[in-house]
Amino acid sequence: FNFDELRYEYFRDRNAELEALKSGDYDLREEFTSRDWATAYDIPQVKTGRIARHEMPDYRPSGTQGFFINIRRKKFQDIRVRKALDYAFDFEWTRKTLFFGAYDRTTSYFENSDMRADGKPSPEERALLEPYRDKISASVFEEPYVPPVSNGSGFDRKLLRQTRKLLGEAGFTFKGGKALQPDGTPFEIEFLIFSQGFERILTPYIGNLRKIGINARIRRVDPAQYELRQQTFDFDIIIQRYNIQLIPGPALRNFWGSKAANQNGSYNLAGIKDPVVDALIEKVLAAKNRPELVTATRALDRVLRAGHYWVSNWYNKAHRMAYWNKFGRPRIKPRYHRGVIQTWWLDTAQAAQLGQQ
Repeated sequence: FNFDELRYEYFRDRNAELEALKSGDYDLREEFTSRDWATAYDIPQVKTGRIARHEMPDYRPSGTQGFFINIRRKKFQDIRVRKALDYAFDFEWTRKTLFFGAYDRTTSYFENSDMRADGKPSPEERALLEPYRDKISASVFEEPYVPPVSNGSGFDRKLLRQTRKLLGEAGFTFKGGKALQPDGTPFEIEFLIFSQGFERILTPYIGNLRKIGINARIRRVDPAQYELRQQTFDFDIIIQRYNIQLIPGPALRNFWGSKAANQNGSYNLAGIKDPVVDALIEKVLAAKNRPELVTATRALDRVLRAGHYWVSNWYNKAHRMAYWNKFGRPRIKPRYHRGVIQTWWLDTAQAAQLGQQ
């Protein structure tokens, strides 16, 4: 590339990695933690311009990330129950309080791309969906589902009332401060994680669930046990991110196809077994040009969103880069890539000012 020598260093701990950047042990880091981006760079090196911070627009599909609900389990098979869980998650409070406003809510399985469904279906989308009208929700032919927007208080009574209402419609009763399933047993939910980082996000969410009588808890296990439980679908709710390419491929079958639902080790974590989803995945894979592909992915997106298989998370529209200010870079970056190694170069004059060459 544009460098005589490239050297990579690997850190097991991101805090240690950040401190090593500050001390000049290496040159460039992409920051993935919103709290650190907002608070950890208030240091002399940044204030004097020795370390630069730069947000680079990310035009790649962000895919999708969320709390995926294991519908193999009887307690989650009623779509109203899954939708109710969405109403209890106060993303606006989470964004403001925990993320320092850094993220946007994910609403699509093809977020940040032209494959995302918006508005009512186009005539081309309707042509794909119409043969399955009797097998899918009527809502698929309207505006696609988007999560409710809270008042950002962390305890939106209106949305929590809606949560109780949905559970009531699903046959739940409420007694002694507990939400009881139609069979009279308490409704219990376990979020499976292996990283402590998600506890600060899940804890207020669990607090809201408990306010309406749901016995929710976090189960943090070691990575080996987590991998085994994920591969055998031994969980209630799990956090997963799906990376979607500009041209989605056969991985879609593994993500959401029926054959993968009961295949240990697959990424169909929610257990989706829907022949309409299967058919639309095949339409995506058979597309002969971009317009056909976009039409098929948007139709698939509508059906998946109407299934309420997840409580959607968030995404970032930019790469947050922090680096010792000794590089030159082109005015326009590659649209679908950071382009750092490929297009940046060492600016010897700037490096000399830093005393680094």
